[in-house]
Amino acid sequence: MSRTTTVAAEPPVSGLAPGAGGRRLPRTLHPVAWWIWALALATAVSRTNNPLLLFLVLAVLGYVITMRRTEAPWARGFPYYLYLALTVVAIRVTFRAVFATGVTPRDHFLFSLPHIPTPDWYAGIRLGGPVSLEALLSAATDGLRLACMLCCIGAANTLANPKRALRVLPGALYELGVAVTVSISVAPQLVASVQRVRRARRLRAGRTRGLRALRGIVVPVLEDALERSLRLAAAMDSRGYGRAGTATRRSRRLTGALMLLGMCGLCAGAYGLLDATAPKLLGLPALGAGGALCVAGLRLGGRRITRTTYRPDPWRAAEWAVAGCGVLSAVLLFGNAGFNAAELNPSIYPLSWPTLPLVPAAAILLAGTAGFLAPPPTAPARPAVPVQRTEEPK
Repeated sequence: MSRTTTVAAEPPVSGLAPGAGGRRLPRTLHPVAWWIWALALATAVSRTNNPLLLFLVLAVLGYVITMRRTEAPWARGFPYYLYLALTVVAIRVTFRAVFATGVTPRDHFLFSLPHIPTPDWYAGIRLGGPVSLEALLSAATDGLRLACMLCCIGAANTLANPKRALRVLPGALYELGVAVTVSISVAPQLVASVQRVRRARRLRAGRTRGLRALRGIVVPVLEDALERSLRLAAAMDSRGYGRAGTATRRSRRLTGALMLLGMCGLCAGAYGLLDATAPKLLGLPALGAGGALCVAGLRLGGRRITRTTYRPDPWRAAEWAVAGCGVLSAVLLFGNAGFNAAELNPSIYPLSWPTLPLVPAAAILLAGTAGFLAPPPTAPARPAVPVQRTEEPK
């Protein structure tokens, strides 16, 4: 008789691309590189309210996320950031329509809202009245700029794991980094919780859309968030979070004083660089002194904290390329070289179609090169596949 045995087929070695030849091996990019890229792109967005450039930024974000996001549950939350961006634009336009200000006789009037009289101490604020096309377009472009900045932060949360970024912080900033990481990871965790609840309701043939389904989704999500916060608090307490260690009171006070003076120096230096009428000492000298004090405080505070890192994330040429293309995009938009600065903020008086400046558009497309400069993400591990093998009798 023939005998049939079942063996498990070995999954392909992680990082190898069969038949790929010279293709790059998949790996996880350093999270700090993604955050530098996203924050630099958000800085570039703050420079303009040209709707064509802002829509180009959204297209670049969508391309990079599509090419380089992982299969983790928290990496699927970018559509929710898009919904939040649309909500921001809608709220901005609604407020501009309700608080009718800045309407001139030359505007194109669309409709008029009922006017609500206000008391004398509330002078200068007008509720209701005529609504013009120019006012709504101005509010929409302002809201679109803020929406693009929110989407840049959402892209960083989608592409980078904030918990891995915590491992590269200096020892003196570890506890502050934990607090920032917990606050940043709230949105991805809520997205994952909502997706789990919706899948469970779909399996139970429950309503997954509409206002009736909202109560059945919100309550389990809040309960999950409460349980997760309790588990996090227990884990942080078991690991000695907030411990003073062997540091003396004098050492802690000296570290705090150095950090506080350093931050004041950085703020004064930034103000001196932005204000042309400020004294020269408030420019680069104050910025350098503040940076030196911050570094001294970090080194002094890091001596009392000993941390080890298991398999630290490498920083290679791909990280430099991704971070560099984002920073270069912001530098080109702030440099005002090769284009008219008025094209970044087109006026709606008279009402006309905005122009697309070539240099800023090329700078934004340069940030989009991160989609192929970054290595492909690591594929999730696949379970062993049973293979039927038939053995003939001897």
